[in-house]
Amino acid sequence: MENLFNKDSDTQIIDIEDSIKSSYLDYSMSVIIGRALPDARDGLKPVHRRILYAMNDLGVGSRSAYKKSARIVGDVIGKYHPHGDTAVYDALVRMAQSFSMRYPSVDGQGNFGSIDGDGAAAMRYTEARMTILAEELLRDIDKDTVDFVPNYDDSMQEPDVLPSRVPNLLLNGSSGIAVGMATNIPPHSLNELVDGLLHLLDNKEVSLEELMQFIKGPDFPTAGIIYGKKGIIDAYRTGRGRVKIRAKTHIEKRANKDIIVIDELPYQTNKARLIEQIAELVKEKQIEGIAEVRDESDREGIRVVIELKRDAMSEIVLNNLFKSTTMESTFGVIMLAIHNKEPKIFSLIELLNLFLTHRKTVIIRRTIYELQKARARAHILEGLKIALDNIDEVIALIKNSADNNAAREGLVAKFGLSELQANAILDMKLGRLTGLEREKIENELADLLKEIARLDEILKSEALLEDLIREELKEIRAKFDVPRITQIEDDYDDIDVEDLIPNENMVVTITHRGYIKRVPSKQYEKQKRGGKGKLAVTTYDDDFIESFFTANTHDTLMFVTDKGQLYWLKVYKIPEGSRTAKGKAVVNLINLQAEEKIMAIIPTTDFDESKSLCFFTKNGIVKRTNLSEYQNIRSVGVRAINLDENDELVTAIIVERDLIELSQASQDENLSEEASEENLENVGGKMLFAVTKKGMCIKFPLAKVREIGRVSRGVTAIKFKEKNDELVGAVVIENDEQEVLSVSAKGIGKRTNAGEYRLQSRGGKGVICMKLTDKTKELISVVIVDESMDLMALTSSGKMIRVDMHSIRKAGRNTSGVIVVNVENDEVVSIAKCPKQSEEEDIEEDVNLSLE
Repeated sequence: MENLFNKDSDTQIIDIEDSIKSSYLDYSMSVIIGRALPDARDGLKPVHRRILYAMNDLGVGSRSAYKKSARIVGDVIGKYHPHGDTAVYDALVRMAQSFSMRYPSVDGQGNFGSIDGDGAAAMRYTEARMTILAEELLRDIDKDTVDFVPNYDDSMQEPDVLPSRVPNLLLNGSSGIAVGMATNIPPHSLNELVDGLLHLLDNKEVSLEELMQFIKGPDFPTAGIIYGKKGIIDAYRTGRGRVKIRAKTHIEKRANKDIIVIDELPYQTNKARLIEQIAELVKEKQIEGIAEVRDESDREGIRVVIELKRDAMSEIVLNNLFKSTTMESTFGVIMLAIHNKEPKIFSLIELLNLFLTHRKTVIIRRTIYELQKARARAHILEGLKIALDNIDEVIALIKNSADNNAAREGLVAKFGLSELQANAILDMKLGRLTGLEREKIENELADLLKEIARLDEILKSEALLEDLIREELKEIRAKFDVPRITQIEDDYDDIDVEDLIPNENMVVTITHRGYIKRVPSKQYEKQKRGGKGKLAVTTYDDDFIESFFTANTHDTLMFVTDKGQLYWLKVYKIPEGSRTAKGKAVVNLINLQAEEKIMAIIPTTDFDESKSLCFFTKNGIVKRTNLSEYQNIRSVGVRAINLDENDELVTAIIVERDLIELSQASQDENLSEEASEENLENVGGKMLFAVTKKGMCIKFPLAKVREIGRVSRGVTAIKFKEKNDELVGAVVIENDEQEVLSVSAKGIGKRTNAGEYRLQSRGGKGVICMKLTDKTKELISVVIVDESMDLMALTSSGKMIRVDMHSIRKAGRNTSGVIVVNVENDEVVSIAKCPKQSEEEDIEEDVNLSLE
């Protein structure tokens, strides 16, 4: 201890903090450079490179017999990789797994694990050899193409990098965690990489967008579907990105039940663990509608069967599976690799250029090596040719020499040969003196001189060097011509079941108790005015059809509830049923809250900003909001309108913006709510038309209802004359030539020109829309129609009738109309317009008219 502080002693005083920093830095660099990260040129970590080089040393090529894995691991550990045998064997196993490597570099025989997470058998039981691809990684390594460095004990030499004729880093990808950094490079299609490299050779200043016409994106060994190109573009441009992958599935029908079959899994997904995960979610009732899950996979491929319950919708279950399980995963791309002994994140173009530079270096070094060998051989052949040209003198000189040394010196002195040439002449057999052998030597020399000239040209010409790279790349592509297996979609939602569903017109019905269904509109035959209709739905005794409408299968339905919430659903996701089926509870399709009731359903094809959504409430309130505010709906819905106490939503309609809409916005101060009706004529544009159950209506300019926010209340549309009156319907009028169809509860209806209703100020008391009597009962709704449309009406008992619009008589504003539906003891609850049927259908149905 005394010597510790003695300045004259040999002991060094070291700060422990500095010592720890230095030691940890050395350890970090050892892990980064020597263990965890791949080289940017050959795409291999040291352990993988050493495994392949050891197998090459052992002669375990793709055509040789398999060797015990333990023998290979022993050679790797003993000669090159002084680490545990488990680490080496695990690396060898992964190189042989077709579900881990896009192009395996080890051909394994025996149990090398499975996609279910099963481990490989012990290395004493398995055997391995290189694949053809691995041989391409090692091709020309014996031609001084790469640098060799001492192994861990300086007893042998090992390659610093492999020559690699394939872009292995991108081809098979790589993953690893070093100290303070990590890499995660996805595998790619060899065909696409080669095409991209060839294009890059021809276009040095290529853009990423142009290059991605050839290299579409990652190509995972387990296939699957990549959703969205944004993550791929980010990764290729910056070296970092997030790629979403989904399992590939298809739907089968069996015994009136849907069966979801998983055909392909996201990369690195454990199949057995996925099945356990699904079973656990079903057990905890986090996913509804699944009856059974079983694994039917075999050597032909993956097949996981998810059998659904009878009333379950496959698309809804599938979406829940994607959301809650590893059937959907995210691959975080980090293209980090070692270059010049330093870790760096690369873009796609940088990695491709590095590979091309590496290939140029390899080819130049190989060319120099082959040139030196060719020149050495040509030198010998030139000596032999001189000897053959002077054979008698050469024989005499050798015969008269005392020994080999004297003969060598004599040949060098007399013919100007080198010692190598003189030795070759002395070693030449007498059989080479024949005419045929002389000719062979001359031909070989001539060929060698041509080869030397060719190799010289390659070294002098960049164009010839690139041509050689092109030829090798094309050769590789032809040898490993494997098509892409991972599907790529442009956008995350691009692949949808709607791509597989025909574009059809549907009648969608919803009952008072909340049962919804869709039925092809062609199933409802057209009947004569006054017909009794066909049964449209089977309902419970206390249930009745509350509303219905026609829509396309690809349309979006917006559901607005009594609580002012808005949800949406694609029409094709509504279960299709027969005319008499009661349908499916809508609460199973959208996430309604407790005691929440749907008050309006609005179909739309898009959420364009040029459209507005107008809401009308029972108390006569109107509100208008831009439709684009409702395009991103959460699963719990969004607030659509703030309602007063005791108020309810009656209807909501989509309106197109006027070209002149509120060009008078600056005139709003002058054009007040109490403006005279004469001034209203100056507003122009579309008009809103609202009716009450007591037969009153009001028509006012759309421009008088300005767009407001999503959660606003709205403004007054009409003031009621009678206390028990309420608003029951509303439409948008484009011009006064349009026809308004109004229908009462007892099936009485009429068509009236919109011009017969005078324009008023918003908030007025309105005018008479229909003359009501005991025979008509109350007004139930209005629609805008013309004779190119048909009318469909529903009654509270579930009957529906389809009527030609031209069979409904036109009548004045203050009249009742004609019988549209013969309801007897029933009542009409809803009306809608629908496309007219074809003439052929008209004729057939007129002949076979049925009055049920």
